[in-house]
Amino acid sequence: MTPISQQALEMAVRQYRDPYLEQDLYEMGAVKSLASDGEGRVTLSVELGYASQGIAGALKELVRNALEDVDGVTDVVVDVRQHIRAHQAQNNLQSIAGVKNIIAVASGKGGVGKSTTAVNLALALSQEGARVGILDADIYGPSVGMMLGIPEGQRPDTQEDKYFIPVPAHGIYAMSMAFLVTDKTPMVWRGPMVSGAVQQLLTQTLWHELDYLIVDMPPGTGDIQLTLAQKVPVTGAVIVTTPQDIALLDCKKGIEMFRKVEIPVLGVVENMSVHICSHCGHEEHLFGEGGGGRVAEAYDTTLLGQLPLHMTIREQTDSGTPSVVAEPDSEVARRYRDIARRVGATLSQRARNFSSPIPSVSMSDD
Repeated sequence: MTPISQQALEMAVRQYRDPYLEQDLYEMGAVKSLASDGEGRVTLSVELGYASQGIAGALKELVRNALEDVDGVTDVVVDVRQHIRAHQAQNNLQSIAGVKNIIAVASGKGGVGKSTTAVNLALALSQEGARVGILDADIYGPSVGMMLGIPEGQRPDTQEDKYFIPVPAHGIYAMSMAFLVTDKTPMVWRGPMVSGAVQQLLTQTLWHELDYLIVDMPPGTGDIQLTLAQKVPVTGAVIVTTPQDIALLDCKKGIEMFRKVEIPVLGVVENMSVHICSHCGHEEHLFGEGGGGRVAEAYDTTLLGQLPLHMTIREQTDSGTPSVVAEPDSEVARRYRDIARRVGATLSQRARNFSSPIPSVSMSDD
């Protein structure tokens, strides 16, 4: 039997390049083992550092084909797994107990689809194989519960009368001020009270060993947003915008805010990028074209994806079954999952966080 060259095997594995990081598996540190048994059988173990279930099958097939072309190889077994690690937050803030990574989804202004993007991003990361939660930090206008189909009036369970148990929905875990008040209760609070409430929701919730916690930030770049960005240990931020010039101006302010507090901006999502007629399929750029890409290029970040202005996105979100859940095989869901993989891949390149997490805390009148 022809002896199998280890160098030839490694060269075959290097033919595959990650579509998001543009690196081969060795450059990514993803190859855990590569061996042949002397009888033509080759086994490869790959471990990706981000939520990537949607591309695991293609990776396995492409690498298997490349290895089968190596002289002497008669059988190939490729095992692809993922292991999501905790990465550093801004200013080396300690992570929260039960949460590996916090991703802030923000916008410079309201009305650009930030919450819709946050919910669908959380669901897409979950479908890519990660354990995911979402925190609705928009105290004045919480909407995540409705978007996830959580009934009005549902309250989170508690443990020891000290900790909240997040509410499960569509495979993820959610926490929101809306679960503690009615939808008719106005939150007439000043900034410090809002910031304190968000921190309590974050630290007094027993998260279920999450790989990613998505935080739906309040719109804008004022005192509340700045305080949260300074005190919540965020590992990366996603900025949501629409293509029109006025939204792009606010998008730039959002990027600058996160840079000021040393939170890496993982990229920009351009929402309502193009209108697709539900009758004839005609595409029209109602709000301009290419704005998100220009901002991403100017600030040396990534255009994570572009989402259409489509009636079904609004209808599905309003009904409590967002697009990623309602139509998992649709083009819209495919775009959200692509954005989710790109966010996870970019985050996986951050330095590791080896510090002990901040434990959950409780407050009482005693």
